[in-house]
Amino acid sequence: MKIIKGHPVIGGIVEGEALVTTDPISFMGGVNPKTGVISEKNHQLYGQSMKDKILVFPMGKGSTGGSYMLYDMCSRGLGPRGIINRKAEPVVAIGAIISKLPMMDRLEEDPMVSIKTGDWVQLDADQGLVKILQHSRGDNNA
Repeated sequence: MKIIKGHPVIGGIVEGEALVTTDPISFMGGVNPKTGVISEKNHQLYGQSMKDKILVFPMGKGSTGGSYMLYDMCSRGLGPRGIINRKAEPVVAIGAIISKLPMMDRLEEDPMVSIKTGDWVQLDADQGLVKILQHSRGDNNA
């Protein structure tokens, strides 16, 4: 098990499989809100579902409507369980707040390097800790 300290943005404790990208995510136009699948054509995660994942990405991008789109997906059970960013920005943070979605940023290590797609991760935004409980088999980072 590996533990990485970070900054809690929205409190809560969740765990699940990590879905990792080095591409920013736009929840307004880059994700299908009816399916929770990344729909931006040239995105590393194109065609993949964020449902029930610990979504690890550098930051959000795009319109402020993305906050509501994230909320809409979460309210219909299609959103991630938690979010880890390099640096939180307002659109994703507001979406996480209204969705009651645990979120952390500014980890001691770059989360896009330390966490791989498929790792089993506990996000403890109450204590400011990310625990990699089990590494994925192989290097399948997106």
